[in-house]
Amino acid sequence: MPSLRLQAPGYPATVYHLYKKLTSIGSGPDNDVVLPDPLVADAFASVHFDGQTYTISTLHRKLDVVVNGKKRSKHVLRHDDRLVIGSCELKFALIDEAPPVEAEAAATMADLDAYTKLHEFSETLMHQRDLGELLDTLMDAIIQITNADKGFLILMDGDTLDIKVARNLKRENISDAISQLSDSIVAKVVKSRRPVIISDAMHDAEFAGSKSVMALKLTSVICAPLLDRGRLLGLIYVGNDSVVDLFQDDTMKVLTVFSAQASLIVANALLLDELRVDNKRLHERLEQFRFGEIVGTSPPMQQVFRKVEKIAPTDISVLITGETGTGKELIAREVHARSPRAGKPFITINCGAIPENLLESELFGHVKGSFTGAVANKVGKFQAADGGTLFLDEIGEMPLELQVKLLRAIQEKVVIRVGDTRPEHVDIRILTATNRDLEKEIAGGRFREDLYYRLNVVNVHLPPLRERGEDVLVIARYLLSRYAREFDAKVKGFSPNATVAIRKYHWPGNIRELENRIKKAVVLCDSSVIGPDDLGLTGDVMPQILTLADAKEKFQRDYINEILSLNNGNRTKTARDLGVDPRTIFRHLEKENGGAAPGYDEEGAE
Repeated sequence: MPSLRLQAPGYPATVYHLYKKLTSIGSGPDNDVVLPDPLVADAFASVHFDGQTYTISTLHRKLDVVVNGKKRSKHVLRHDDRLVIGSCELKFALIDEAPPVEAEAAATMADLDAYTKLHEFSETLMHQRDLGELLDTLMDAIIQITNADKGFLILMDGDTLDIKVARNLKRENISDAISQLSDSIVAKVVKSRRPVIISDAMHDAEFAGSKSVMALKLTSVICAPLLDRGRLLGLIYVGNDSVVDLFQDDTMKVLTVFSAQASLIVANALLLDELRVDNKRLHERLEQFRFGEIVGTSPPMQQVFRKVEKIAPTDISVLITGETGTGKELIAREVHARSPRAGKPFITINCGAIPENLLESELFGHVKGSFTGAVANKVGKFQAADGGTLFLDEIGEMPLELQVKLLRAIQEKVVIRVGDTRPEHVDIRILTATNRDLEKEIAGGRFREDLYYRLNVVNVHLPPLRERGEDVLVIARYLLSRYAREFDAKVKGFSPNATVAIRKYHWPGNIRELENRIKKAVVLCDSSVIGPDDLGLTGDVMPQILTLADAKEKFQRDYINEILSLNNGNRTKTARDLGVDPRTIFRHLEKENGGAAPGYDEEGAE
């Protein structure tokens, strides 16, 4: 069969069979005939077979090929023609010196070449993440397998079409892309969702009268839809304006398979791009609601943030209160970070986690030999925090004996190490936190009132998670994103049932419990979506939903008990406060005690 025999200095002779309708020639590695001369253009020329003759044409009017000693930009090849391109010499032969290749084998080679390009593109996809670069690579591969000189990848944007990629044979972007498309051809494929192949548009019975076809002087065109489960993603549109009858049924078959694969690739790429956009939007939204390391959108938390901003620049003592797991230490760190002491130490000590006999040493330090085990001098937390901030967590756990020494250290800004007599001056700011009601502790004789007022100059109360509304979902999504990255997990989000469960659950352990449940779910979940079972939010831990009548009865019962407790069991006073007949209170007490009311007298004594 016809062939080109390549001879280049320093390279063995190579024979290229011309089994395609369009054979590309150049120094680029993707050409059908690769010229080993770096001075030759990547895409230099092409050989077109119209069914009878082979014609070589340069791809740019400034390029020439020397044919039998004469410069030509276009030439109909004859047997034994000698072509010189750069340092390379090509000999054209109508009858190959090698054994002839059957037509069926030639077609197989063409198909194999096309599917090889598809495989190469799939390999590229594994390492390609940017959507723009991915689509460019896709279009370049399609142009190459179809022998087109230009190609367009058009994606649906709502009800309109958006040209995402416009490329030519030289792998360059086409600037005036929209002017090179036939509206009528595109409209037919959009409507029918079936591919269209046109061998000679100017003389085609259906499209010859189209204004766009006439204006563009189109010749060979293929337009194929990109479908994803019946949904039209877009179109692949390729053409060659200089070669008539370029595209045949075999080309359509290969392109159809390629389009099916490309549809999956583009759908996944678009989904990935959409997830990136969603993640970016979520990140930006989170940044709006972040206060340092704290995330909160609810009015109670916004009030906390405003208070922290006011007190942070001062040296005032702050008592942070709230249930376990509400983030008291994070607030303390944020107070320090926004204060003039931000560059100095932030020292934390948990007063409830250290044995009583060691707590004084931890706070104030000790000298060598002051007690058994004191084998060296030790600096206490007060000295370590000098110039910065000392955070005393769980201050309500501190023993009474040590509270006296703490009060003196705060008032005088002087500490004395255990076993020493020399005072040491310290310059620190004191922040404290507790989940106890210190006023009740004072009433019970377990906490010093004078220390309480010294510590509680300003109180910052953190609401429990159940009172923070939609914050629970904002924090949950933030933690999910954080731990999915940390553990390299495939989890992408919460199921609808999981979000409902997160909202309904009371979260007695607050943010710490939410964090632990999400961390566990991210590690153990087998799906890309976390469900309520993954979070352990099943029916036995979820709050029971009462009927409206039962809910009213429960509230009434609890409220009567609360007022009775305030009135020390006095039924008459409770009935008067509630505006009901005393017999109502008596019947309530009978019901509470299984039919027998306790013997309260009118003053509440049994």
